[in-house]
Amino acid sequence: MAQQSATTGRTTSQVGFAGVLLGFAPWIVFGVLAGPSTWEYAALAGLIAALVLSGQDLRRRRYMLLDMAGILFFAVISVLALVLGRDQLLWLETYAQVISSGVLACVALGSLLRDPFTAQYARRTTPPEVWDSPVFLHINRVLTAAWGTVFALIAVLGWLAVRTPSASDWLNWVLPVVLLVWAVDFTRRYPDSYLGRQ
Repeated sequence: MAQQSATTGRTTSQVGFAGVLLGFAPWIVFGVLAGPSTWEYAALAGLIAALVLSGQDLRRRRYMLLDMAGILFFAVISVLALVLGRDQLLWLETYAQVISSGVLACVALGSLLRDPFTAQYARRTTPPEVWDSPVFLHINRVLTAAWGTVFALIAVLGWLAVRTPSASDWLNWVLPVVLLVWAVDFTRRYPDSYLGRQ
C-alpha cells in the first residue's frame, strides 16, 4: 500500500486493494448465495471461486492467507454437506453466514500476530525495499484490523438476525453492506491520509 518515491525519497501511497477485494470474492459469493436451503451450493460455489481466483498464485507457489483459508473453509463445508444428514447440519444451515464472517474475522485479526493479510497483497505493488519499513507495516496493520473488525461486526449482526427475524433485512444485508462499503473506502483512503500526516 506504500512505495518509495524515486524522486523525493519519501514514502507515497499506492492503492493496492484490488487484490484484497478479489481475495474476498469467494466469501462474498458464499454470503450472497447462502440461505436455509442453498448453503451447500453456496459452499461449492465459494470453493470453485476460491480455486479459480487463486489458481495462478497456487501454480506459482504463492500462498495467500485469505485464499488458503477460503479453500479450506469451503472444502470442509462441502464435505460436511456430502457426508452428514440435513438434521445433523441444522446448526450450519442456520448460522452459515455467521460462521463464514466469524472465520474471516479470525483469519484477518489472527494475521496481525505475524503478517497482516493485506501486506501480502500490498507487496505485489510495492518494491521490496519498503516491505519492512515502519510506514508499510503500520498501514497494513491498520487496514487488516479494520477488515477484521468489520467482519466481526457482520458476524454479530448475522447472529442477531437469526434471533430477530423481523429485522433480518437490516441485520443481514443493509448494515453489512454499509460496513463493507466503509471498509473499501477506508482501504482506498487511509494510506494517503496516514502518509499526509508524516
